[in-house]
Amino acid sequence: MSNPLIDVVLGTRPEIIKLSPLFLELKKRRIRFHLIHTGQHYSFNMDKLFFQDLIIAEPDFLLGVGSGTHSKQTGEILIRTEKVLLKEKPDIVLVEGDTNSVIAAALAATKLNIKVAHIEAGLRSFDREMPEELNRVLTDRISDYLFAPTKLSKENLLREGIDKNKIFVTGNTIVDATLKNIDIARKRSKILYEINISENNYFLLTLHREENVDNKIRLKEIILSIDRLSRDYPIVFPAHPRTIKRLKEFNLSRSVKQIKNLMLIEPIGYLDFLSLEANARLVLTDSGGVQEETCILKVPCVTLRENTERPETVDVGSNIIVGWKRRGIKGGVQKMLNKKREWQQPFGNGKTAQKIVDIISSE
Repeated sequence: MSNPLIDVVLGTRPEIIKLSPLFLELKKRRIRFHLIHTGQHYSFNMDKLFFQDLIIAEPDFLLGVGSGTHSKQTGEILIRTEKVLLKEKPDIVLVEGDTNSVIAAALAATKLNIKVAHIEAGLRSFDREMPEELNRVLTDRISDYLFAPTKLSKENLLREGIDKNKIFVTGNTIVDATLKNIDIARKRSKILYEINISENNYFLLTLHREENVDNKIRLKEIILSIDRLSRDYPIVFPAHPRTIKRLKEFNLSRSVKQIKNLMLIEPIGYLDFLSLEANARLVLTDSGGVQEETCILKVPCVTLRENTERPETVDVGSNIIVGWKRRGIKGGVQKMLNKKREWQQPFGNGKTAQKIVDIISSE
């Protein structure tokens, strides 16, 4: 496609990170594009830190959707995105991942006969109770370009009957972003000094998925596990707003504050978080992106979920899936503390954005 106009739609901070290499590649080639921010992560002040850290211009369109039920949020994104697309008339709408912003933007584009390009196509947890799984599957069904990060994700798509001519194995832009920014983070971030923690002598915890934090029994069990683990290592916990809200609702805030070796901190910028990841002894998380980043950074990961759409990380040995119960978490931590950091990350060579733009430009 000669000199296409591309509308890139995003709504969450992980999407900002993973799309940042693409923005830089589009700018480098002087390809026309607009950035549409749906506001699914509704703290734009926090998002600004990520745009600044990643040297990205602020969005051309801010839709300001905010929070709500899945149906309400998806519907609002669909309506507001359609208005922008009708005005801008792009050739391609590009989305990344599995959020409500992704499926809503893809649906809006498809109904307007605009081509859809899906970065991170083919990821599957095979758990239809996860809203993200439904978003992935549906977006892949209506996309024209499916950029699969690995051969495994391509195989998932082929099993579902997706036309092989639409599928391209490109690697994952998370590698581009991580390799580009880790050296910058090491030079610029002072987060370890600011919170008075030493390298390779702490655990990093992230916790935000609704199946964990919206379930009082699960959340309490995870907090009890963290209490026990903190007796051996300090634990740094940049707490997601959703998690803080649920801790208060479930009367668990006091229990968290009483964990002496737990450092509960405000959400932080991308470079600071990357620095915390890279210097951790081990990371506990329910985030898909963090599973990938730790794999790339050679930091052992313990995933607080029953499944993962990133099984490649488990296959290479950088990650273990432990669920949410104390016994599983304890055993997983012990195993990963003894893990040699010799695995090879499976997500490409850091040139994914270049490959994606090559494909879009040559079609």
